[in-house]
Amino acid sequence: MATRAATGKAVQRAPRDVAHEGFLTHRRMRWAKVAATISLIAILAYAWHDPLPRPNGGTALGYALGTLGALLIVWLSLIGVRKRRITPRPFSLKAWTSAHVYLGLSLIVIGTLHTGFQLGWNVHTLAWVLMMIVIITGIWGISLYARLPEQLSANRGELTQKQMLEAIRTLDQQLDAAAQPLGKAQADLVRLSLEQCRIAGSLGERLRGQHSACGNARALDAVAAQVMADLRAGTPDPALQQIQFLLERKGAALAQARRHIALKTRLELWLYLHVPATIALIAALVAHIVSVFLYW
Repeated sequence: MATRAATGKAVQRAPRDVAHEGFLTHRRMRWAKVAATISLIAILAYAWHDPLPRPNGGTALGYALGTLGALLIVWLSLIGVRKRRITPRPFSLKAWTSAHVYLGLSLIVIGTLHTGFQLGWNVHTLAWVLMMIVIITGIWGISLYARLPEQLSANRGELTQKQMLEAIRTLDQQLDAAAQPLGKAQADLVRLSLEQCRIAGSLGERLRGQHSACGNARALDAVAAQVMADLRAGTPDPALQQIQFLLERKGAALAQARRHIALKTRLELWLYLHVPATIALIAALVAHIVSVFLYW
């Protein structure tokens, strides 16, 4: 009975362990082992064969590696379709993604050995170059997805992006109301925060999450200096202190929203590079295959 109970507990724990398993270590890195085995076989086969006058894509091994590489490229490009479908194991999205990563990396070996290291200014080399670009951007994507989702969650807390923006709009309304009793010079500082404060900005600003010309930051610096001067003079202004408090809160809300946008922009930028490169690779692959059968 004790053995059964222990076994039952082990069975109950297993699904939770698997659920927390990342796609890179899925099933004890099963697909990494598969990809490594395929790559090793390709290397050994390449080292064993000795075609004349030299290795190239037109040998029997070259055709075999080329066919395997082409099939892998087509299958790897279907991950976008797979993400839109929800199916259980053994072909879960986690397993598919793990296979996508490691089999994609194996193309470095398969595709390069297929060329026989005969590269030049032609459509065949173009296909190889595009393949390497897709793989390199894919590695970049892996590093992003390994870090950014956790950073997004930590930065966001319990808020959605919509709630972040709504909090900033609420602070703007409070600033506008609090600025009513102020003089023109001080009210202009509040207007600087209200009218010259961008959350997103240019691509560079979105990626950095910082805005050097942020109206709120400039208004806060000026108001904080005035509040400090009033305190030193012994004539504190409660209305101005309230403005400083609201500007500081808005600054913190802006920083959180900009960090969120910066992290999302990095993910989107990766997709804007990886997906078009994949499409270009498939087009070059088709041209490569057609030219081989027509002219070789």
